Amino acid sequence: MTALDKMIFSVSGWRGIFTKNGGEESKTEEISAEHQIICACAAFVFSEYLQGLKGQGNLEDKPVVLLGRDTRPTGKAVIDAMMPALLNSGCDVKYAGVTAAPEIMAWAGNKGFLNIAGFIYVSASHNPVGHNGLKFGLTDGGVLAADEANKLIENFKIFIKDEKNIAKINTLIFSANQFEPELWHRKTSSGYSLLNNSKEECFNAYYNFCNEVVWGGSSSIAEAVKDFLSKKPIGIVCDFNGSARTVSIDKKFFNELGLKFECINAEPGQITHRIVPEGESLEPCRRLLEEAHSRDESFTLGYVPDCDGDRGNLVIFDNISGKARPLEAQEVFALACAAELSHLVWTGGLSYNKDGKALCKAAVAVNDPTSMRIDRIAECFGVSVFRSEVGEANVVSLARKLRENGYIVRILGEGSAGGNITHPSAVRDPVNTVIAIVKMLTVRSAPGRQGFFEIWCNLSGQIKKYRENFTLSDIIESLPVFTTTPAYSKEAVMRINTHDHSALKDRYQQIFLREWEVRRDELKTRFGFYRWEAVSYNGTAEKRALRRFGEAAKGGLKILFFNVGGRETAYIWMRGSATEPVFRIMADVEGADADAEKYLLDWQRNMIMEADNIE
Repeated sequence: MTALDKMIFSVSGWRGIFTKNGGEESKTEEISAEHQIICACAAFVFSEYLQGLKGQGNLEDKPVVLLGRDTRPTGKAVIDAMMPALLNSGCDVKYAGVTAAPEIMAWAGNKGFLNIAGFIYVSASHNPVGHNGLKFGLTDGGVLAADEANKLIENFKIFIKDEKNIAKINTLIFSANQFEPELWHRKTSSGYSLLNNSKEECFNAYYNFCNEVVWGGSSSIAEAVKDFLSKKPIGIVCDFNGSARTVSIDKKFFNELGLKFECINAEPGQITHRIVPEGESLEPCRRLLEEAHSRDESFTLGYVPDCDGDRGNLVIFDNISGKARPLEAQEVFALACAAELSHLVWTGGLSYNKDGKALCKAAVAVNDPTSMRIDRIAECFGVSVFRSEVGEANVVSLARKLRENGYIVRILGEGSAGGNITHPSAVRDPVNTVIAIVKMLTVRSAPGRQGFFEIWCNLSGQIKKYRENFTLSDIIESLPVFTTTPAYSKEAVMRINTHDHSALKDRYQQIFLREWEVRRDELKTRFGFYRWEAVSYNGTAEKRALRRFGEAAKGGLKILFFNVGGRETAYIWMRGSATEPVFRIMADVEGADADAEKYLLDWQRNMIMEADNIE
């Protein structure tokens, strides 16, 4: 129970430090006996959850659970702990070994496989290497929706509190009886072997699904991209950092499209730097791109995935400065949004009347700390923006609700974390991000038809910026300019003492009201703020004009600031992380004004510190 209390349970996954020696950065392969029991209990409870789904869809006989892991050293030990519980609880298991998160989710979503009930993926995403965790999902291409995820968490906590259950699970772990020989054989050094064709089956399902996602059913886009690349190749580099993408589809997918591809740290488990692909973690890729570009000017783009391979932030070669540089996570998402909304226009999925008004309902679904630059991009396309609380499952659930209400939602995601989700995918994927940008670069204007970049320039009122020989730098320069706190910068992270976040936000409200009165004239003169509005985000629900800040509870709380014309131009935001023991803050302000962002962020931090210190 002590080990359990140190774990974090959220709809995005269950995470904690699993290493036997307790080291957050330890690369030991051993997990503690306590974590063996926790993992086995989790597998058993998930199996029972799936048994309750029998009779639904393809489930008629024994449910099949798909199993995979990222490249963390403790991954094998976690699999070893879970396998006996799964096989002794009425499930069949297919294990693909090291596999990227989007890969196993595409496999689970493949309707051609009978009796697949769901998946368990062993990963702690972007957390340090000594962490590990579990993600659970069904067959809809993503992790469990919030309601179902919370139900599973509740079932698990009830189960593990019963000493009889722990005794039963403990026996399973150490007995590891005779497993079905056609499925498994025991390897004393490296855990359970892969089912003969599981990795191949998983790989192929993912490869085919990615083609479906990036082209959106439009063979003409695929043909246009391939035709351009055959005449003018583009080069991409990748620092895999030993992630699960080292054995995924990346090289095959890009090469078969006609892209040049070079990579480093391409062996599974070759983790050479911090896992989260932000800041300093992008430097090796930046250097690789600069070196590749010096040899071959076609190399213009690079990406770095996290350990489970669902996030990929970018570096670009900037033709304006003549150097390679990283893009902020918010820039990456903005770039992908402009590309995928242009995709909708190019294919006719989004069209306009003679007055320029969109003829259908379309939307972008994002998390609450996504920069307002997305609102500006969407506005140009006549597209709405809807926000949910942080958490990929929340954003995916929101997008599904919007589709049920008649909206086209091709692109969604967590702008604060980088990367994007492109429908019908339900998880971030660096392949989708890279191809979004490749489409923007290669689907060029032709007689009688505008290309992606010309579509964007025209709709955003920047047609003067369009030129036939445009570069990636030109595309980035055309995006709306906002200054936003990077989510994983040290400035964005606080440690607070208050466990009751609702109470903290109530105290913060009194401080903010006082501060607004004190600073009103300064804020009006310096930033053009004439009024404010408090907004809460809990799950998929957004509540505007919040009267009591504490209603935000553990969700996100945002203070929006409006100019004299009533337009939103900035915000400050806060939320306690559900996957890390930290409290995150952020500021977003229109324009290239780093001093304004720093002012707002410092103000936010000081108000929270004061609220945290009030008894």
